Amino acid sequence: MNINETKIRVRYGETDQMGVVYHANYAVYFEVGRTEWLRQFGLSYSGMEAEGIMLPVISLNINYKNSARYDDVLKVKTRLKKVPTATIEFEYELINEKGNLLATGSTILAFIDMKRNRPTRCPKYLLDKLQKKSL
Repeated sequence: MNINETKIRVRYGETDQMGVVYHANYAVYFEVGRTEWLRQFGLSYSGMEAEGIMLPVISLNINYKNSARYDDVLKVKTRLKKVPTATIEFEYELINEKGNLLATGSTILAFIDMKRNRPTRCPKYLLDKLQKKSL
């Protein structure tokens, strides 16, 4: 269901002295994948916020398999897990140029009405774009 693939080059500042990516940066790579997943539908976080919707992460899971290293080109595969309701769920795979699986993960984000600061349903315009893309 609606997969996006995004490439990221590991920067020096994301690594430790041994050139290995610090574990917290994997969450950032997943965020890049999510952002690019939205862009393929002509959407952005800033655009959604302008419409009064926030998308905070309420759950993050990362399973580390192998280390990413300085200057590696990584592919983040981002997949929508199911049709959004009051939340939107993504699954991720992080793969290096050699095809090695480095990490898998998932996130759940909640749709929040910024005026009321309360959870809300997925906006109709997003559901419409998802349905149109699936046809």
